[in-house]
Amino acid sequence: MQTVTFDAVVVGAGAGGCHAAARLAAAGQRTLLIDDHDYLGGRAGTVIIEGHKVNLGAIALEPGGTFEETFKLCGAKLEIREPDPATVFYIDRKVVDVRRGGLGFLLSGLTKQASRVLDQFAKARTGTLPDGRESTEDWLRRYTKNETVHAVFRNLCAAIFAMNADEIPARAFLTYFTQKGAFKRFGFHPEGTMGAWTALAKAVERLDGEVWLSSPATEIEVTDERVTAVVIQRDGKDPVRVEAETVIFNGGPRALVGLVGKDALGAEYVQQTRELLKPAANIVYDIASREDLMPNLPGIMTFGKTLHGRLCNMANLTATCPELAPDGWHQYVAYAVPRPAMGDFDSEAEIELGFEDLREQFPGFDDKAKILSVRVMRDEWPAQRTGAGYDMDIATPVAGLWCVGDAVKDYGNGGTQACAVSAKLAVDQALGSKGVAPLASEVEMT
Repeated sequence: MQTVTFDAVVVGAGAGGCHAAARLAAAGQRTLLIDDHDYLGGRAGTVIIEGHKVNLGAIALEPGGTFEETFKLCGAKLEIREPDPATVFYIDRKVVDVRRGGLGFLLSGLTKQASRVLDQFAKARTGTLPDGRESTEDWLRRYTKNETVHAVFRNLCAAIFAMNADEIPARAFLTYFTQKGAFKRFGFHPEGTMGAWTALAKAVERLDGEVWLSSPATEIEVTDERVTAVVIQRDGKDPVRVEAETVIFNGGPRALVGLVGKDALGAEYVQQTRELLKPAANIVYDIASREDLMPNLPGIMTFGKTLHGRLCNMANLTATCPELAPDGWHQYVAYAVPRPAMGDFDSEAEIELGFEDLREQFPGFDDKAKILSVRVMRDEWPAQRTGAGYDMDIATPVAGLWCVGDAVKDYGNGGTQACAVSAKLAVDQALGSKGVAPLASEVEMT
């Protein structure tokens, strides 16, 4: 087969892969970015449905931190429109705006035990955290039994991590909200999340790299415990063997085993992919309406108690990005998380429970709403390749081979910012292994 050479190959053009490829290219590495789909972004991509730009999974992008740093380093344009207010809560069909008082303001209006819960957040900020075995639900129950408070915390867990409160360790939950980004700032892209990945891919090409779509990797070659090449079925044609000293994989450690082989990765690594990783599922409802279902609420609305406790939040996309929908239409996305999210469940039954929650929260929903799509993100296409607190390391036992993405997040992190951080860590290690200095930070980390 034909053989070509690059300095680095990035397999998978999801959020982590696009960030990794852009960083490698910015560091002067001739980089090839490939994906088996015909679009960029993977589970954070965008498709057109009846004229609407519909995001497949992730919708919110976080300015600042490593995410924005990648764009600055490679010279790509990042367009994020931040809604104001960005976040509200919807409790008993009443909007609670927490811009000034934050979570403390919300909790104080729900329970007399608010100070007890907030004290634990204060302790977490100083590094005093529960151990990794106690769930968020069990931790919270030690300080309050208020059902609405528990519903709010469950929906925060579900919206950010695609996990129920009894599935995510309290340590991971508190780490995110006290030490990570915690979606303090976020926005939407007027082209859909695809717009961000397109900008990074164009930067890769501008910096002497290439992007091959509809081009799955069929094998990652390893010789003497070092990665040597990737075999790629390029656009349905004859396979191409791409030699490279660096390979970064954005398909998750479980899929990596199938491309590299169990022997090369070793029994311990393979066992971790089976026993440590815990994929998490959610259900995505893409909704259009002629009538504004969320008037004067341009961001994300997190729910309290709902009929079945499945619906966790809903975003008003066209309030800040009207380009996402045809003229005269409003566009929203709602998320529900099944019970369990990290185990087997009946997809059809869970979809209907989510719809019943929507009908309860929005009277007349069936008459007002047009359903563009309903997606169950699970199994080989999960909302998260592993839940927060159950991640593997970015490094692999094979020299020159790293993983990025939502199965190798740093502890307690979430969202596309977490994927960007994994890319930074992997690229810095890859450059260091070649004696190349890491890229200088351009923005303050958050």
